[in-house]
Order: sequence, then structure tokens, then C-alpha cells
Amino acid sequence: MSAITPSTSPSSPQARRAEPLSNTPTSTSLVWYAAYGSNMHADRLAHYIAGGRPHGGARTYPGCRDGRLPERTLPVLLPGTLYFALESTVWTGGMGFYDPAADGEMPARAYLVTTQQFADIAAQEMHRAPGADLDLTRALELGSDRLGPGRYETLVCPGAIDDIPVFTFTAPWPLADAELNAPAAAYLANFATGLAEAHGWSPEQAADYLATRPGATTRWSPTTVLAALRPAPAVP
Repeated sequence: MSAITPSTSPSSPQARRAEPLSNTPTSTSLVWYAAYGSNMHADRLAHYIAGGRPHGGARTYPGCRDGRLPERTLPVLLPGTLYFALESTVWTGGMGFYDPAADGEMPARAYLVTTQQFADIAAQEMHRAPGADLDLTRALELGSDRLGPGRYETLVCPGAIDDIPVFTFTAPWPLADAELNAPAAAYLANFATGLAEAHGWSPEQAADYLATRPGATTRWSPTTVLAALRPAPAVP
């Protein structure tokens, strides 16, 4: 797999914010997919696109119909917050979700993909077979569109970057109604890798952020997250 080319330096990224859509496009061939969880890690997203099983993963992904990797990626800040809830079948522990109506801003990583690729990435997150295109009209017009009752079956469009719509997906319920659950250490480590890649965050910055997300606070503190991110000492 060839590398995804970042458009900003990892050491000093300039995070972008989505702007309101100047008009609702009747069609679009490209979108920004804003990943806020494990897909902030570019190598992991590459398996959603090209297919295969990520290192240490428990699931093999079929990949997209178009296996080309994104040409651009941007660090972005989305309005709202990250929280952890339910139980991940891949990582165990709580899964990352996004509430766009909550206070604050959430760091994410935007990948420039085709609308077909976004549909196939979304299908794999929804545990569906890729191959069907998505109608993005309602999400473009209303800011969100519930495609089904599942965990990642609600599309969110917080705006546009460079006149290209930004999309992500999350659960249909708000943070206030979520069944919060603390995430596993391996999941947090993957988050931290993505935050370092996309935003240039240090382990300390990632630990402070992740430990204070709703759902994580019942188990984690910045100190314990930081300890979980550090590799175990070598046995002499």
C-alpha cells in the first residue's frame, strides 16, 4: 500500500474547521471523510480502502470498490465532542462516538475520497457489504441523516472545507442518552497514534484529551492513560 500524503507537517499542523455550505450541491464526486476514531490512523484506514486485516486486528475488511488511497489528508476540528459507549467487538471496551450537538470541539482527520469510497467505508463501519452508493442529499440539506438504527448508521455533515462537503458517521442517539462505557487500553493507544499522525499531539496531550472524554472518566485518568500508551520495559 502506498502512503497517504499529508498536506501539512505532522510537527506543526494547521487544523481546519468546516465552514457552512455556501449552497447545497446537487451532486459531488469528492468528499472529506472525517475520521475521529481508530481510522485517524492512516494504516488502519488503508485496510478499509484496499482491504485486508490491520496489524493486531480481529477483523478482515473487504475494502472499497475503488482501492486507491486518498491523495490528501487534513487535521480538522469538528464542533461537538467524542464519547465512549457500548462494547466494541474489535477492541473490547467502549467504542468512540461523536455528538455534533454537544459543547466543545473534536479533533479528527479528514481524508479526501470519492463519494463511492465514502459509501464503501461507511458500509464496512455499519457491518454491511460494500458496493451500494449512498444518497447524501438529506445529510447535505439537514446536516445529518439517520440511515438505520445501528451504531454508525447516522451520517453527519458539519459543513465543507474548500467547498468540498465533510462527512462522518456516528450513532443516532445524543450523548445524554448513550450507554457510556470505558474504552480498552489498546483502543486508546490507537487513538493516540491517530492524534499524533493527524495533529502532531504528544502522548501527554493525547492522554489528557482521552481521559477526559465522557465514558473514559470512570476508569481512566491522564496518568493511567499515559502509562498505557508507553511500551512495556524490556525484560533483561
